[in-house]
Amino acid sequence: MLHFTQNDFELVAEPLAIKAWAEEFRVFVELHDERIISFPASRFIILSKATESQLKEVKIRANGKALRWDNLDEDITIKGIIAGSFQI
Repeated sequence: MLHFTQNDFELVAEPLAIKAWAEEFRVFVELHDERIISFPASRFIILSKATESQLKEVKIRANGKALRWDNLDEDITIKGIIAGSFQI
């Protein structure tokens, strides 16, 4: 059986985005640990109404902890994406 202490949890880094892009109404995020995750834009209310061109304007914010679409006034956290905290 494994036992974890508070110090063990402090060593685990929060996933951070280093690259983000959109293709075919899907958003992709490359994380600092080399994983690539993605989700369909249709899982978020505002993103589901966006054009492909608007989706492609995604930026990384908060030192890699969030995605931002200035043109849509939308922010989504990396932690939320990984946890599957979708709106739709």
